[in-house]
Amino acid sequence: MKALTFHGKGDIRCEQVPDPTIQEPTDAIIKVTACAICGSDVHIYDGVIPSMESGDVLGHETMGEVVEVGSGTTTLKVGDRVVVPFTIACGQCFFCQRGYFSGCERSNPNHQMAEKMWGFSPAGLYGYSHMLGGYSGGQAEYLRVPFADSGPIKVPNGLSDEQVLFLSDIFPTGYMAAEFCEIRGGETIAIWGCGPVGQMAIRSAFMLGAERVIAIDTVPERLALAQAGGAETIDFLAEDVYERIREMTGGRGADACIDAVGTEADASSSFDARIDRIKVATFMGTDRPHVLRQAIQCCRNFGIVSIVGVYGGFLDKIPMGSAINRGLTFRMAQTPVQRYLPTLLKRIEDGDFDPSFVITHRASLEEGPDLYAKFRDKQDGCIKVVLKP
Repeated sequence: MKALTFHGKGDIRCEQVPDPTIQEPTDAIIKVTACAICGSDVHIYDGVIPSMESGDVLGHETMGEVVEVGSGTTTLKVGDRVVVPFTIACGQCFFCQRGYFSGCERSNPNHQMAEKMWGFSPAGLYGYSHMLGGYSGGQAEYLRVPFADSGPIKVPNGLSDEQVLFLSDIFPTGYMAAEFCEIRGGETIAIWGCGPVGQMAIRSAFMLGAERVIAIDTVPERLALAQAGGAETIDFLAEDVYERIREMTGGRGADACIDAVGTEADASSSFDARIDRIKVATFMGTDRPHVLRQAIQCCRNFGIVSIVGVYGGFLDKIPMGSAINRGLTFRMAQTPVQRYLPTLLKRIEDGDFDPSFVITHRASLEEGPDLYAKFRDKQDGCIKVVLKP
């Protein structure tokens, strides 16, 4: 089959790889009908995700049609149309039973690698390093789905692929980011990053009752899309974000701040961001947490900092004194996607929300490598890419 594969920093290829097969009785195989390039995939493209190996199949936003099921799979049958969560979860362990699917204790066969880095291992992920299981991803013609009874969600034929594809990751992630803010009605939420997850967070915050959303970015197309969703915007290269948020909130700060950027914050935005980039380039640091620092400083006393941007290792110069002395709460996670699927699918079915608004580019797998570069470099108005194998 054809698939997008990793061959080193900046080297993504569309090539032939072996078709997936049933390996466990609880597996299923799907024929991919749509997949997407995620902002998290850009971290792989940039070479900042450890334990990637040459030839690894990429992609964790995937949907398609079931074409084969293992003998132990009971909830799916051939012909079912499904969306596959990017978090792989057994559905039975301590964490899965409590709804924390991204903390699954059984789905990462390489958990020892993750434990050395983080103390304990999270769930396995599709197409996202051997430290997180070494699973082949879904930017391919076919995908093996482990623990198929507790992962994919069936979707009705009345909904298009583009309406439901983002249930795999960015819609639940943006919604979780807003949910972490404990919105009760009337709040002002500040969101750093107007990429796909940030756009979902903007609209989710309003769905949950926020009065105002302030979106921070510098890419004109992203800022325009945020404004179309009702957000007020700040161009971080044109204005001082901290001073502007103080002004917009009467000197109090935002009620909650969402970091939807993560480890690769724009190095042109400030002196500390440039220092972060130098530290990473000289192996003196692992992440560039400029946005997190700024979110902490811009959050009001006893507010919430919600973190859904990906960080991988150790963060330097985080203003914990500010957070502790002003009573901030931190909420963060890899999204336990399965937890949100029934609620969010119903939102789509009822016509309350259509996640496809974020798509700017549609292409084949063969065009995928070029679109990785275009997405990373924010060229041609590229906000979200959907690939049709």
